[in-house]
Amino acid sequence: MTLRHNGQGRAGNDRQTILGEDFMRRLSVLTGAACVALMMCSGAFAQVPPDPNNPNETIPEAMNPPAYGEPINLETAKKVAAAAVAEMKKRNWQGMCIAVVGPSGDLVYFEKDDTCQYASIAISQHKARTAARYRRPTVVFERLLGKGPFFSYLPTLDDVIASRGGNPLMVGGKVIGAIGASGGSGSQDDVISQAGVAALK
Repeated sequence: MTLRHNGQGRAGNDRQTILGEDFMRRLSVLTGAACVALMMCSGAFAQVPPDPNNPNETIPEAMNPPAYGEPINLETAKKVAAAAVAEMKKRNWQGMCIAVVGPSGDLVYFEKDDTCQYASIAISQHKARTAARYRRPTVVFERLLGKGPFFSYLPTLDDVIASRGGNPLMVGGKVIGAIGASGGSGSQDDVISQAGVAALK
């Protein structure tokens, strides 16, 4: 009885070994097939033909963005903000928030009207930050989005705000920071922001 039991055990082990080896062979074949399919798919995606209707397919001939300069100091930031506030008062507008940041987008100076809406505290800083980090007015993003679905990717870029009112501050052709204004309509925000930019000219 004991010997027969051991024989049955060995037969069972052999069968399990054969089944295991068969399973591993099948798994290897499936894995190889999956790898081949993945490589073929990757090649297909890499060969997507250009879309002649998409303006993003065009490769610009030149690329000469302005350089960053010495970061704006507190005294100059206050001068920029004062010019923006003066323009606001001249037009008898109320409720504006004004932010001045350095080239990296970090806040240097902030000023707000007593009636500024709470949302504009963050929005004005966001506009300034985007204008500094991307070295261009925020109205550029607004206008590109307005051109249609080929520019719908813009809001996925890090820290972009597509609303006018943020403008770089330039000295000697270099970006030393940016100013952002919020609280009115987009056109009002931009007028106040541009007044701050003009203070450095």
